[in-house]
Formats: sequence, structure tokens, C-alpha cells
Amino acid sequence: MDRPPDRHSAGGSVTLVLRYLTAGESHGQGLVVTVEGLPAGLPLTVEEIGGELARRRLGYGRGPRMRFEQDELTLLGGVRHGRTLGSPVAILIGNSEWKRSDRWHEEMSPAPGETKEPLTQPRPGHADLAGMQKYGFTDARDVLERASARETAARVAAGTCAKALLAHIGVSVLSHVIRMGGAVSKSAERPRPEDLERVDASEVRCFDEAGAQAMVEEIKAAAKDGDSLGGVVEVLAYGVPVGLGSHVHWDRKLDAALAQALMSIQAVKGVEIGDGFEVAGRRGSQAHDPIHWDPASGGYTRASDLAGGIEGGISSGELVVARAAMKPLATLNRPTLATVDTVTKEGTVSFKERTDVTAVPAMGVVAETMVALVLATEALRKFGGDSVDELVRNRDAYLVSLGLPPRG
Repeated sequence: MDRPPDRHSAGGSVTLVLRYLTAGESHGQGLVVTVEGLPAGLPLTVEEIGGELARRRLGYGRGPRMRFEQDELTLLGGVRHGRTLGSPVAILIGNSEWKRSDRWHEEMSPAPGETKEPLTQPRPGHADLAGMQKYGFTDARDVLERASARETAARVAAGTCAKALLAHIGVSVLSHVIRMGGAVSKSAERPRPEDLERVDASEVRCFDEAGAQAMVEEIKAAAKDGDSLGGVVEVLAYGVPVGLGSHVHWDRKLDAALAQALMSIQAVKGVEIGDGFEVAGRRGSQAHDPIHWDPASGGYTRASDLAGGIEGGISSGELVVARAAMKPLATLNRPTLATVDTVTKEGTVSFKERTDVTAVPAMGVVAETMVALVLATEALRKFGGDSVDELVRNRDAYLVSLGLPPRG
């Protein structure tokens, strides 16, 4: 198989295969993302990326901004006539609020000057105070604009590229909400790729109708009190081939990479692979997935999915399952969280920035993004290829070597 040589960083052994960088602030002119490492020949359009960004704005309990915000997309480089060139892909996501409000032209101007409205009542649970102390800022806006979850729009754009690449090797990633505050989905049924439209049609992106209704009621109650809600999403990756990730180094383990990627999402405070927390309370005889041989397919199967499709840091060929827990948002519509004014040092309540009652449904879309980026990175590391066709050929040759049929 054709494999690209590993590219090492100057200080160690980190292999850079698929990498992305985002830039921009919540109320700035826009967000920019550059995706490096995509092979040539990958179909990619503004419409495809825009569709995923629209999914990020879904969800009952979102603020009014989501109803009028439109992501203004421009593909700046790396794509010609609808296909990637193998060079870095650069995407600009313009901020529609920037055009409508002179306030942000002044407040977020890159030109020398100072703000007339410094924010000095940091919000508990947000990056405000720690960021102000770390960087020596006197205005929380210097922190919150970048710490804002608006940055995830750029991640979703990058993740659209990863999803498009994974589709060529038969991998599909989707998410659904399984908990919202105290409301929990009690259905054991999981959505499949063909169920994505049904999931997105739910007000809270929950596959269980009874659970969805309970979640909506939770959101209504929190909204009435001017409060916020957290929750849990489950991300499912179908068609992941055996052999992604590695046991040989801590930073090559697939589950470790997924955990870091999911934990990096704003307000996520817990990550679980498979039934990780549940099996921690079981005996070993009840905590693992029995292995069987399937003569019909000529492959190994697992009788359950407690491990979430990953064993020893390596994908097993089974369904990959990851869950991310999001805490309630730190900005409340009725600010009641106690804080201290950083100028006067007097007790007060935290300031109010724009906010939602909950962003859990949207977080699910972002979580798909992060999982897709990790899986695409590991697929490129495993199979290599300068073009999509070469990547698919390498994947097929690998599956044949295991006695498995190619799939795509």
C-alpha cells in the first residue's frame, strides 16, 4: 500500500496527518478555519458546509440570535470546481451581526483604542476570570469573545470536510441527545445513519419521542425561571474499520484522542467511551464484549458494545460509541450567580451576555464534528494516500488482507 511518510514535530513524535486551525471572535468580522491534510479529489461545496452549519443552529431552547443568524460562507482556497486540490482548504464564515451593528465595529475593532463598556463582573463557570488573570486583562470581553461557543461554527466547517472524507470509506457519524437536565431518554434503540433526518426533526434532537417531550418540558421550566440546562449527547460512528488508533503510545490511542476532542468542546465536562462508567461498577465477567466468529461474513463480531467499539486504543470494527456531558451554560437570563467586581472587589452578580436556555442539541452536532475529525485523521494515518481514490484503494487492500470484503 502507498503510505505517506510520517511528519514529525520539531520536539517529538506527534504525527500531523489532518490538522485544522480556527481564528476569530464571537462578535468579530468572522471566523476562519484552515484544514490541512485533506487528499485531492474530495467533493466539497459551500452548500454542503452550509447545511452542516444550519444543523448546528437547531434545538429548542436556543436564543433569538439563532433565528436570524445566517452563516455567510466563502471557500477561500484549496477547492477548485467542487473538489479539493490536496492543498490546505481555507474557509471564511462571515458574521452577519457585524454588518448590522455599529456597536461591534467599535467594540471589536482591531485598530488601537479602548472599550467604553468594560466587563468587570466575571461569570462563574466561564473562562472570564481565569482568562483575565492569566493574560493580564482588565476586560472580560478580551477572554469571552474567543472562549465563546461561536468558535464551534469553524469546527463544524472543518468537520464537514472530515465527514465527506469518511463517507468515501463507508463511515457515518451522527449524534442524538439522551439527557436534558433531569429528563432522560429511556429507549434502548439507537438511530442509524438513515435516521438522521428524524433526529434533526426533533426539537431537542432526541430519537425517543417520549424522552423528547420530557426534555422540552424541562427546557420550558428552566426558561420560566431564567435558568439554563445541561445534558448528554451520544455520538455514534458506523462503519469504522478495525485498526484505527494504536496501543503503542498514549497519544495514539483512539479512545484517548476522542476523549480529548470531545472534552475540548465549550462547556463539556465529562466524556464516556461505550459504557465506561457503567462497567466500572461491574465484575470483569460482566464488563467485556464476547468475541465470536461469523462464518457468513468471514469476520469477528462482538456480542455487545460495552467497550464502545474500541479495545486497547484500537477500533475493533464494531459501532464506535462516545458520550459527552455538557454543563448548564454559565450565562443566565436572570443573572443570579454571585461574583466579584474585579475593579471594586465588591460582591455582585455576573453580567449577562447573550445566551440560550440550553445548547445541548447544537453541542451534539459539534460532537459529531470532533469525532469525525479524529476518525478521519486516524484513517489517513492508517491508509495514507495523496488522493481520495488512493485512500480508498489502500483501505480496500487492507480489508482484503484481513479476509474482509471492501466496503464504501
